[in-house]
Amino acid sequence: MVKQSHVALELLFASKTSHHSHSFQQRRTPSNSHEKRRTGAIGPLLLVLLSRSASASASTVVTHLPGFDGPLPFNLETGYMGVEEETGTELFYYFVESERSPGTDPVILWFTSGPGCSGFSGMVFEVGPMNFVLAPYNGSLPQLVYNPYSWSKIASIIFLDSPVGSGFSYARDPKVYDVGDMSSSLQAVTFLKKWFSDHPRYVSNPFYLGGSSYAGKMIPVIAQYISEGNGQRRQPEINLKDYLLGNPITGSRFDDFNSKIPYAHGVGIISDQLYEAAMANCEGDYVNPVTKMCVGVVNTIQNLISEVEEGYILDDRCVRAAPKPVKDDSLSSTFLSEEQIQPTESSAHPTINCFQSYRYYLSNIWANYNRTRDALKIKKGTIGKWVRCNSEFPYTRDVPSSIGYQFNLTTRGYRALVFSGDHDLLVPFLGIQAWIRSFNFSIVDNRRAWHVDGQSAGFTIAYANHMTFATVKGGGRTAVSYRPKQGLAMAQRWLGNKPL
Repeated sequence: MVKQSHVALELLFASKTSHHSHSFQQRRTPSNSHEKRRTGAIGPLLLVLLSRSASASASTVVTHLPGFDGPLPFNLETGYMGVEEETGTELFYYFVESERSPGTDPVILWFTSGPGCSGFSGMVFEVGPMNFVLAPYNGSLPQLVYNPYSWSKIASIIFLDSPVGSGFSYARDPKVYDVGDMSSSLQAVTFLKKWFSDHPRYVSNPFYLGGSSYAGKMIPVIAQYISEGNGQRRQPEINLKDYLLGNPITGSRFDDFNSKIPYAHGVGIISDQLYEAAMANCEGDYVNPVTKMCVGVVNTIQNLISEVEEGYILDDRCVRAAPKPVKDDSLSSTFLSEEQIQPTESSAHPTINCFQSYRYYLSNIWANYNRTRDALKIKKGTIGKWVRCNSEFPYTRDVPSSIGYQFNLTTRGYRALVFSGDHDLLVPFLGIQAWIRSFNFSIVDNRRAWHVDGQSAGFTIAYANHMTFATVKGGGRTAVSYRPKQGLAMAQRWLGNKPL
């Protein structure tokens, strides 16, 4: 259970820290006049970013991709968007147009894990229209197939390589690669302003922010900046409706990672005796153990947890591409978060039975083919070896927690869907439930099962202030990767403003 005093401090920090806080002025959004939302002054750094005449955009329509048999059965655009002319910073994106009704369907900007992971992950591993064929690698180009459960069935989706240095995004000035939560969020807002200016036919479409994992920190910050920018009538106004987060990291280590021990106990990884010893000696804080007894108990528990795949506890322990701990003296090394375990290159490679890791391995091969880069229209000489997640550049986690931002957004009328795979031990759903409950919103729809094809697909509960939480039964770290059919059904209902 989250300590109320802890959450109160986070809310206070988010609302009072000078470069993270913003005053709101109540107004009605032009695109949704029946809802009242508060907007207000925007930070000076954003004004600077938006005022720069960043380098011109460059985009192309892609009809064929190496490894995909025949023409693509969906409309794909790739391109660069300059977000800083002075430094030559250009963010690369993939845009998949809705296969249903692109003139009226929602537009979603989808962020993936990270920081430093390419938007390509979202396109082929999460909600996009392609999947890799899981066949043993024989030295030839990995093959791609159409994903029948792509969210492009119901929405247009932008997959962004952000921050700069991720995927194919680049900058002329190497110093620019030293970014953080705030600066990359501001660049994302700049990207969106320019993208909608270049794509005016989508300006009136309902717009959503979505993503998984580290997106749980970034999306609430970006949403608040957009809301405030709209309040100042900056053109083009982005028709922001709501946001959705899958297995989100919020930055609050207490809430995200402190729930690992209760979860491990609940699924039978640790014994009653170990769990009771942890409760008796750690005073509720398992992330930063202080006493010698607590350290000993937590280390014993971590040894047991290391026997399972934390991202999906039913999986075999697999070679990644590969884990590389990043030193961070502010954290106990006992529990490394996903933020600190970034995939890099490895001399070994995962076996085909390692579902997620093997797909990541194939993506690293596919994206580094010259034919692939030519098809995507990658600017020559801008990126050396492509890696799915880049941990080589410094990154500042200067948004300690996004919980305060989420409280602000939901209390000002924005709907939020927070969902979690119930087999994720890295950021267990118990911690997500805890910080949502800390808002003390009243329950408007009691916990119940939600169904797909007459079977339970998970459990959901709806709160006041338009916040919905749902588990995805059988889902792992990126829930929709493991349960794509259920993920599409969930998105279709929620985007359609219907109960799950």
